[in-house]
Amino acid sequence: MSPLLHTNDLNSTIYHDAKEIRLNVFVKEQNVPKSIEIADEELAIHCVLYNENKKPLGTVRLLPIDKTTMKVQRMAVAKEARGKGVGKQLMTYVEDVAKQYHVSTLILGAQLHAFDFYQSLGYKPFGDTYLEANIEHQNMKKII
Repeated sequence: MSPLLHTNDLNSTIYHDAKEIRLNVFVKEQNVPKSIEIADEELAIHCVLYNENKKPLGTVRLLPIDKTTMKVQRMAVAKEARGKGVGKQLMTYVEDVAKQYHVSTLILGAQLHAFDFYQSLGYKPFGDTYLEANIEHQNMKKII
């Protein structure tokens, strides 16, 4: 099992590894403006999956909404690690982290290309699709 770590310390290596993956995936690959991608960092819990050589493979963050709800955001997997189960490991981990905070509901805005992935993990769509950073999204929810 690869190491999974989380932090809310913006000076930590974990946060910097998360940010680097996100900049590569969202800003460089998907042309999301950096000002949109790097926002509300101090409010979030940043999670990173590492390989056995301590190389960061993927990241996701949790943003508290209220006492029982958190939003899953910024799921990104390094290009060389895609298709190897990194996303599923991150989502399982993020659910465990949320439970440590006594959260019962997770919501997320899935990019439409990832809709089936989140649905396979038990997330249910709600509301209409919408554009964010010129990418179509669908809100989804899961009771954990």
